[in-house]
Amino acid sequence: MKKILLGVIMLAAPVLSLAQQKNAKPNIVVIMADDLGYGDIGAFGATDIRTPNIDNLAAKGIKFTSFYSSSPVCSPSRAALITGRYPKRLGIDHVFFPESFTGIPAEEVTIGEALKGNGYKTAIFGKWHLGHHKSFLPLQNGFDEYYGIPYSNDMMGVVYLRGNDVDSIKVNQNYITKTYTNEAVKFIDKNKDKPFFLYITHNMPHVPLYASPAFEGKSKRGLYGDVIEEIDWSVGEVVKALKKNRLEENTLVVFTSDNGPWLIFDVEGGSAGPLRQGKGTTFEGGQRVPTVASWPGKIKPGTVYDDLALQLDLYPTIISLTGSQKTETKKPLDGEDISPVLFGTGKRKGKEFAYYSYGKIEAYRNGDWKIRLPQPDTKINGITVVAATDTLLFNLKTDIGEKNNLLKTNPEKAKELLASLDLFTRKLGQTPPALVQQMPADNSHIKKRAERAAAKGSK
Repeated sequence: MKKILLGVIMLAAPVLSLAQQKNAKPNIVVIMADDLGYGDIGAFGATDIRTPNIDNLAAKGIKFTSFYSSSPVCSPSRAALITGRYPKRLGIDHVFFPESFTGIPAEEVTIGEALKGNGYKTAIFGKWHLGHHKSFLPLQNGFDEYYGIPYSNDMMGVVYLRGNDVDSIKVNQNYITKTYTNEAVKFIDKNKDKPFFLYITHNMPHVPLYASPAFEGKSKRGLYGDVIEEIDWSVGEVVKALKKNRLEENTLVVFTSDNGPWLIFDVEGGSAGPLRQGKGTTFEGGQRVPTVASWPGKIKPGTVYDDLALQLDLYPTIISLTGSQKTETKKPLDGEDISPVLFGTGKRKGKEFAYYSYGKIEAYRNGDWKIRLPQPDTKINGITVVAATDTLLFNLKTDIGEKNNLLKTNPEKAKELLASLDLFTRKLGQTPPALVQQMPADNSHIKKRAERAAAKGSK
């Protein structure tokens, strides 16, 4: 009799667990790639890179075809994602460097802080890039755990931090993706019985590119493809951990990128697919990023959302889904709760988006229309990636590649957009001065030395 009762209890246990999950606060997993192109994922058209795990998230959930990062470079876009505010409001106009003495402002309420106040365990594994002095690091900004590199993998700050301390100054970059994945899986296993927010921020495919031996030479698009396929493997490992711990049906998983591909690196720089230009520009390739989300039982499988949606939306959406409150500050959010989009009950209400680059608005979208203001040459690291342009007007519904300037044939639409942009900037109000993010170095001694050497060589 005791054996029969024990068997009944054992059979009932999984059912009870599922019932408990239905009433539990949902877990949130956000996975962000670095410099991933719109054309680098199978679900978005890539045929030479295998991404079955990311594609499966899209198949089981929702694919956003018109989803934007808040900046064409990484620090501002990352700041915007975890605060729900345009980076201009934070004074983060540029990328932080190892010599920076500034970082994310203390008065900002990050998504980590908001969720911790609601009983969530929070962690970030990967690239932080919002300041490396102690007060700017994750543990002081709402995260219980941090393991990763504080900067881009081509900067001098390539060390592993655990929490606030240096864990290792010897970073084998071939294993960065695997390292972050292992940390993420351990976090899920450890926190399976409590709600958590897990933010995985890969350093790849930012150059220089590295993949582990298990993935090197395996893709059809060289090392870049190898790197993406390993990131896809990482996504699969995270989903496996959720399934193993019976958490998949109570977890929202979002996969996105901080900005578009770094096209100046050619085959090592990724693909923007049908979009124009890439990283560092306010054309679509710079800020429209491949994004998918999955939540079994909540998001209808195979959903495709073609209207505007933003990384700025993740903050208010997560606040809403978790029943958290952002009570510490009255500062306005620029994103919108897009739960109705996820659950198929409605569309995003807002239709406008400002394309910021280095602290100024270069372009503006309202509905299907986009106007790009006159711009000088766009340079990245001294290299001209986009020649100077006059005012450009595009209908993104019919011209995703921004090939046809409709300014001459639609002058009234241009005036309408400029008027809307003026109203937008007035509503935005006064923004703080830009933080100093890179100190000017006096390299005159090097120049003088080179001049003296050249003078000697000519004699």
